[in-house]
Parts: sequence; structure tokens; C-alpha cells
Amino acid sequence: MAKSVHIRSGSAEYELPITDGTIRATDLRQIPTDDGPLATYDPGFVNTAACRSAITFIDGDAGVLEYRGYPIEQLAETSSYLEVAYLLLKGELPTPAQLAQWENDVNHHRLVHENAKDIISKSRYDSHPMAKLMSSVASLHAFYPGSRNISDPEEREVNVIRLLAKMPTLAAFAYRHSLGRNYIYPSDELNFIENFLAMLFKRQERHYKADERLVRAIDVLFILHADHEQNCSTNAVRAVASAGNDPYTSAVAGIAALFGPLHGGANEAVLKMLAEIGSVDRVPEFIEGVKAGRAKLMGFGHRVYKNYDPRARIIKKSAEEVFEVTGVNPRLKIAQELERIALGEEYFVSRKLYPNVDFYSGLIYEALSFPPAMFTVMFAVPRTSGWMAQWQEGVLDPEQKIMRPRQIYTGHRGRTWVPVQDR
Repeated sequence: MAKSVHIRSGSAEYELPITDGTIRATDLRQIPTDDGPLATYDPGFVNTAACRSAITFIDGDAGVLEYRGYPIEQLAETSSYLEVAYLLLKGELPTPAQLAQWENDVNHHRLVHENAKDIISKSRYDSHPMAKLMSSVASLHAFYPGSRNISDPEEREVNVIRLLAKMPTLAAFAYRHSLGRNYIYPSDELNFIENFLAMLFKRQERHYKADERLVRAIDVLFILHADHEQNCSTNAVRAVASAGNDPYTSAVAGIAALFGPLHGGANEAVLKMLAEIGSVDRVPEFIEGVKAGRAKLMGFGHRVYKNYDPRARIIKKSAEEVFEVTGVNPRLKIAQELERIALGEEYFVSRKLYPNVDFYSGLIYEALSFPPAMFTVMFAVPRTSGWMAQWQEGVLDPEQKIMRPRQIYTGHRGRTWVPVQDR
């Protein structure tokens, strides 16, 4: 394998070392061009590494996803979400004693200040729950100003734990506010997922106990959504963190990025597509429309995966468990027929369009009676652990600098100002 790349410019030749399959962009500066030192142009960072990370590994061609070296299939089968959050943040799976202490630490911080709750209460009832979540998470910095001291290990840890613990509470408050229901406060008698479901769905019953199959399905969904390498929202978190920002401020950037329909809103687009198809017998017609460019196949294909998204296989099984409790989502048969035809058609196989995690997650959330606006909130809650692991890694990375990409200037130069009456 090549250990360096040679670039000839004019009469000069330059040798740039290759490390970990990359060259340093700053090494290109030694190569002159008519427009200044050589740089790369890479919209969307399609082939640019902005950091070194030991958190999540993806091999898109092989359909591999690992957290800290552990296959996602094993973690989803055997771990809890809080156990995976510990792994992402601390690098190793916890011992029984460490896990018990970790769960206790997180549960201890689930309550939010009443003023933070009031930020949600003062919102319009019909405003998007992601907007409420952004506002309330942003306010947490005001309650914990010590979080700005990111060089203090104790401040870093306690504020990361606070955010992990309070995100489900704020998400549940945002949901109940939209419905005009009273807020349900965290219960020390329930674990992380049970408590979240109780804060979402408890009504007049003295004790709310979610079906164990639902608890496990949400636990698995949270594990699958915990981190996904340098995606749009994670990149936003790292960019904001590179300016020296605290966990809350950085997480708001992640929530804002996730709010985008091309990122966290993809599962909502799948449901809209299934609704437009309407029935199983119309699937072939829709498939032909996709081939002709008249329709878009949502929930298939991925920027990274050129194989079956490993999360999609797992989530499909979770969907079946949820439907045992809630009843089968009537759109499931449409989804299954769509998947069957697409996976057998050369048109889609040759383009490596396989189901991704969004294809079935929306069906699960809809079966749980969530309105589509809540789907992205249900994504943001578990992704907080990944954002915080990435935030922490960036803060501690000695190579990390404040992010400021280069640009290619395409505007005017050297113009002379003209008084307004002469224009």
C-alpha cells in the first residue's frame, strides 16, 4: 500500500505522507497555484476527515456498525441504553457496580428546574416539540453556569450526566404540553426507559407500568440511535464545541441540525410515502413511478451504507414486538411489500438502495400514538449520549482547533462605491 502520494505542479514534485488513509489538508499548502496555496473543495464533507475518533466505527460497504468496537447487533441484543451510554462516554462496558452507580447518578438528575419547565409552558401549544426542546435545553446553561468551565473534569462529567438525565424529562414535557396534559415528574421507582414512558403516557392511574415488550423495544431503539459517527448533528455539536462551548449549548446545535427533514425527519417522510401509496396493491405502481423519476423512495439508501443498514434489521424485529402490544400498524403490509419488491429489483439492488433505520422506526412511533412531530424528539433523546461522547472527545483532543472551513470565493472584487443618487 502507498505510504505517500506524489503531486506534480509545474516543474516541481511534492510528496505528501499518507496516514490512516488520509493526507493532511495543511500539507497541500506547500503547493502553489495561481489562486494561492492548494486546498480541497468538498461540499458536505463527502471525503474529508475533520477529527480522530474512537467512538463509532462504520463500514458502509459491509453494513458494519460498532460502538467502541462492539457490534451493534450484540449491544442491541444484550445491553440497556444506559449501559451503552456509559460505553460511549467512558470507552468500556461497566462492571455491575459501575453500572449500578451510573444508573443512580443519571436518575438523581432527572428533575428540571421549574423555570425550565415554564419555558415549555409558555410556548404555543401547537408549536413544534423540537422547538420546545431546543429552547428548554438552551436554558439549562443558565441554571448551571459552571458548565462553561469545560477544562474541569468534574464539571464536564456532572453536566454531561445532567443533560442525559434531563433530556427525557424535557422531551416528555414538550409532548404533554402539545396535548394540553399535566406534566408527570420523574419517579425513582422506575428505570430510565420505564420512567420516560410513564412521563409520556401516564394518565389517571395511580401507578403506570409499561408493557415489558414496549420497554425493551424503546431500549433497543435508543441503543440504535445513540451515535452514528460524524453525521450532520454530530458535526454541528463538534463545531460549536470547538469554540469552547459547554454541553448544553453544543447539544442545542445538535438538536437544531437533527430538526432538519434531511436528517432526523426522514422517518416522518417514510410514513408520508406509505400514506400516499395507500394500499398494498398500489406498490407496483409506486415502484414504477420511482424508476421513472415521478416519485421518491424514502427510507432506502444511506449516505454511508451501501449495504443493508445493520440497524434496520434489528429495528424490524423490534417493530414486530411493539405490534404485539399495540396491534399491527396498517401501513406495515405496505412497507413489507415495498421492501420485498425493492430488494428483488435489479434497479434498486444495483444502486445499493437498501432499507435504512428510518424505514421502520416511524411505524413504531406511530403505533405508539406519537404524532409525527414527536418522531425527531424521540431521536434526539438517545442521540444525546453520542453527542456528549463526541463533545467530550473533541474537548480533550489536543489537535482540535476551532472549526473554520475554507471557501472558494465567487463574488466581485475591487468594486468602487457609488453614491446612492448616482446608482
